Amino acid sequence: MSDLRSELSETIDEAEWEWLIPHVKRDAVIVVSLDLDLLDVAEAIANDNIPSVQRWIDEQLISKPSNQQLGQWNNNQQKRFNTLIIQPYVLVQEIAA
Repeated sequence: MSDLRSELSETIDEAEWEWLIPHVKRDAVIVVSLDLDLLDVAEAIANDNIPSVQRWIDEQLISKPSNQQLGQWNNNQQKRFNTLIIQPYVLVQEIAA
């Protein structure tokens, strides 16, 4: 495991939706599909791996939260996410109920 990947793996945390709202308000949250590994995405962003990141954007595997998602999460403030901070972004991945 690379040093970066090792460092990133130590910073994965779990957060409730309520805790993420300030980051959404500053447009810093990126939603990562459950089809992707959160660490892979974080590592690609940190390493400026533009081809991978662009492919995931094009395939809608990473995106800003949609209005529909925001509405659902606002109705469930205890909704939980795996999170990983890659400044200036907060990567989030829903935890299945």
